[in-house]
Amino acid sequence: MTNPEMRASDADRDRVATSLREHCAEGRITMDELHERLEATYAARTVGALQRVTADLPEEDLYALPVPASQRSTRVPAKRSSGDLSMTGPAAMWAGWASVSAICFTVWLIVAVTSGAVYPWFLWVAGPWGAILLMRTIFGPHRND
Repeated sequence: MTNPEMRASDADRDRVATSLREHCAEGRITMDELHERLEATYAARTVGALQRVTADLPEEDLYALPVPASQRSTRVPAKRSSGDLSMTGPAAMWAGWASVSAICFTVWLIVAVTSGAVYPWFLWVAGPWGAILLMRTIFGPHRND
């Protein structure tokens, strides 16, 4: 335990200020409270004064604490619902490629129809990107989830 009468350093004040900003971001304190506490933090001369600024706040994120091996996790892993449209891994990469390729093709088609220019420039976007994705899909690392 640190002596509360010990003088606080600039690093101590910065550490408390960073912690206060995190608590504000997590919703434990309001912006007004943050400003008040930051003023008190930078005016603090001792470690005890800094401890009083954060006395009602946890020292670490309670949700990020590890669960002991002897205790089962209290959190249930998130399950994807049937309406969840989020993708990960190769599916997300291919979806991004398909979306960008479709947009480029549509722009090319509009320009080709309106001006008569038929150079297929969209292939310079879709081709190399698609080839890289194909190689990554075929030869890339495969995880067994």
